[in-house]
Amino acid sequence: MRYNESMPVAAPFYTDEHILAYPIEYIAGIDLYNAGEYHAAHDAWEELWMGPVAPDEKLFLQAMIQSAVAFHHLQIKRPGAARRMYLMSKEKFARLNQTVFMSLDLDDYQSQLDRALSWLLSVPDPREIEQPTIEAPVICLCEVTGSG
Repeated sequence: MRYNESMPVAAPFYTDEHILAYPIEYIAGIDLYNAGEYHAAHDAWEELWMGPVAPDEKLFLQAMIQSAVAFHHLQIKRPGAARRMYLMSKEKFARLNQTVFMSLDLDDYQSQLDRALSWLLSVPDPREIEQPTIEAPVICLCEVTGSG
């Protein structure tokens, strides 16, 4: 028996088809985000966001950047700033008004965000409570489609 045969294999976050379909900055941001490197994910997505992209892609990227920055702020113990970024990302996802964009299931991603960050909205000032143990979202792309 080879070493990995008895080990469960995690589903990949994306496929070769995704790598061919999307800019490398998007894919790199996913890898960084899923590794807990939220500031670096922000940097990768911001590089793409600052370039020539369609308005809906710009809005999507800004929402992703802000969601990553929310977790970065939690890492550096700034829950007030994390709450602002969380709310700003939610507003942009709502304006985007899509269920899937760039192969990301936005309903699932936003549900994961809410499970991880809704505690920030439970008090007027999130610095008043201790940060609970949270499970950060995991970005897994779904099947590549012709739109968004």
